[in-house]
Amino acid sequence: MAQPRISAYLPPDIDPTKAALAFGRRALPKLNEELQSPELLTQQRALMALCDLVHDPEKVYQAIALGFLDSLKTLLDHQDPTVRQKTTEVLSVMASHSVGREGLIRSGIISALAGLLDDPVDICRKNTHQTFDMLAKLPQGAGGVLRTGLIPPLVLKLETELDEIQELILDTLSNCLRVEISEALAAGAVTVLKEKISHPSTAIRSKAAWVLLEISSHAEGKIAVYNEEVIPVLLGLLEDTQPQVRANSAGALMFALVTPQGRSSAMGAEAIPPLLTLVAEETSKARLNAIKTLTLLAELPEGRQTLLDHRDTFLRCLDDPSEAVQRAADVAITVIDWKP
Repeated sequence: MAQPRISAYLPPDIDPTKAALAFGRRALPKLNEELQSPELLTQQRALMALCDLVHDPEKVYQAIALGFLDSLKTLLDHQDPTVRQKTTEVLSVMASHSVGREGLIRSGIISALAGLLDDPVDICRKNTHQTFDMLAKLPQGAGGVLRTGLIPPLVLKLETELDEIQELILDTLSNCLRVEISEALAAGAVTVLKEKISHPSTAIRSKAAWVLLEISSHAEGKIAVYNEEVIPVLLGLLEDTQPQVRANSAGALMFALVTPQGRSSAMGAEAIPPLLTLVAEETSKARLNAIKTLTLLAELPEGRQTLLDHRDTFLRCLDDPSEAVQRAADVAITVIDWKP
């Protein structure tokens, strides 16, 4: 069922055009004083002015140097929803700049934002997850999310959050689980993701398949994907109407089928026909993932016997525009042609 988009509109009594904004180097120090004012309206207007300023990376650098982050962390606990909304918006905009991401990570903002996962205001939660997503793109940011213990609650939020926010959570998880997956597995991530790869939203299906790919790249993740019987579901997604979903599902299968159990499960689910269809996919990513997955199946006697009848499919890929696809096809042919 379609969900309404999260609104960022402010209450009608808040007029951003009335925000007093100085110019030059004095603007930011003045705003920092106003953020600490006991007057609610002064704080709101200062935050709105700051939202405009931090679109400039130079202003972000200056704000961090002036100690704005301490003021902003304090305002995250404010009882006024508009203050929380604009504070989280400032942080999400700052996180869109490299200098902002580095400053936010050093300041410990991840643990401060963790308290907003259950905020009653949708836009506050969305801004919070946008910030997590941007910070997790850096290794130290992903490490910060892991150290803060956010992985289990993020996994749980996938079952209750709005679709827009679920997409952000999946993006955050994909970066964090590249580093460490034990907490996610303990929190039941594979079970939740198995459900999400059948979600009506194309974006959620695609991103969930990508997170499963990251999980399957770890040895313990491969076992969990097999035990939770996710492989047959991923095979079904190879015929999804959306190219990105097909490509990401093939990628997740590629890692999951490294184990003998995974390959046996795939063969039992008749994986070869849909994978062969994917070899003719328009996107090189899908072709590459499909060829590599078929190469794994060719290591089984029954897989190799079946694929011998489709050797021409791989020969055509030797002229593929993508060099990676050419190399993968060459390896596949070598495996298919191998004789014990």
